[in-house]
Amino acid sequence: MSKNVRLAIVAWLLTAVYYFYQYVMRSSPAVMMNQLSEAFGLSALGVASMVGLFYYGYSPFSLVAGAALDRLGPRKVIPIGAIIVGAGALLFSSGNHLAGSIGRFLQGAGGVFALIGAIYIASKHFPTSRAATMIGATQMFGMAGGSAGQFAVGPMISGGVSWHSFWLWMGIAGLALGIILWFMIPSDEAPKQKKDWLKSTGEAFKTVFKNPQSILCGIIAGLIFIPTTIFDMVWGVRFLQDAHGIDYSTAVLRSASIPFGWIIGCPLLGYISDKIGKRKPVIFTGAAVLLACLVYILFTKTNVLPAFIPGIIAGIASGSAMLLYTVIKEANPPHLGGTATGVINFINFTFSALLGPVFAWMLTKTSIEDAELVHSNYQVAFLPLLFGVALAILLTLKLKETGAAVKKT
Repeated sequence: MSKNVRLAIVAWLLTAVYYFYQYVMRSSPAVMMNQLSEAFGLSALGVASMVGLFYYGYSPFSLVAGAALDRLGPRKVIPIGAIIVGAGALLFSSGNHLAGSIGRFLQGAGGVFALIGAIYIASKHFPTSRAATMIGATQMFGMAGGSAGQFAVGPMISGGVSWHSFWLWMGIAGLALGIILWFMIPSDEAPKQKKDWLKSTGEAFKTVFKNPQSILCGIIAGLIFIPTTIFDMVWGVRFLQDAHGIDYSTAVLRSASIPFGWIIGCPLLGYISDKIGKRKPVIFTGAAVLLACLVYILFTKTNVLPAFIPGIIAGIASGSAMLLYTVIKEANPPHLGGTATGVINFINFTFSALLGPVFAWMLTKTSIEDAELVHSNYQVAFLPLLFGVALAILLTLKLKETGAAVKKT
């Protein structure tokens, strides 16, 4: 193994750890909704809206991150993102509504550099035949953080750790991680600069956005992601408590089973896709299984299956969304890898940014007096999730296959 490959592995691993870190912060509000509501003086709807500001930063800065990586390289971009996330966590720990809102936005704006940066490094330094596997492994780190943000942070909060202390230490960790990334990412990563950088960046975006396959990838990924980003990571614990009468600690663990499923599904489905040389069958099957799981979770009261099984299966199946990140890169020119990843992330999480408040409003609108939520409220409010995943299944049929098996024919 050459020195350059070893350095690339270290850079990818550290960036993946950064992705784990930002995902902890993305998902942890789900286990402290009551504490945040009291601290910020907001209703559950108000807290959900403030927490959702993460995606208002995450979505547009996906485009910034992708273009910056293609132009400047990882070392000049990724560490700054980590520092921004850390600063956002410190602002959120203040308990001030305005500062907390700005902080949550910054967490998203800085956090997006983790995923796009890790995919950029992996795509540039590892064989294309392992592209889906490496992107799946990257997402595995993120969802490990998403799961830890619930099953690890939940017991901490219930055990007496204040929400303020949690966010304070997460902020310090982000600043430290940014410094470490600066020293550990190789300095010779940046591509050659062009004088007409603004024009070339605009042309790169134009190339990717004009490709219908890029838009399809973003829409399908967004529709598959929403059940995780909105339903589970914001309302999952409350749903289990209100709809099924499950105690807080158990609800945290069961909610965390979905991102735990991602830990398995992302690399597994990526490996299967690389092994068979096709993307579409894996995406289609994953989305179909996810749809079946959502129907079960939303509309079944009896424990036909063991408690954690539906969540784990749903997580594994929704890991198919990460294959769209491989498809969009394969459907666009290789030198626009960062831009393509930024575009799909932008479209994907624009869904979460725009629809998060809508679902929160629908849930509140359907609730009975005193905002007391019952099972039927969640069923009505989140029924559109099922139609969204069904639409993703149909749109997958319109995708062009980009796997190695097609390229050989």
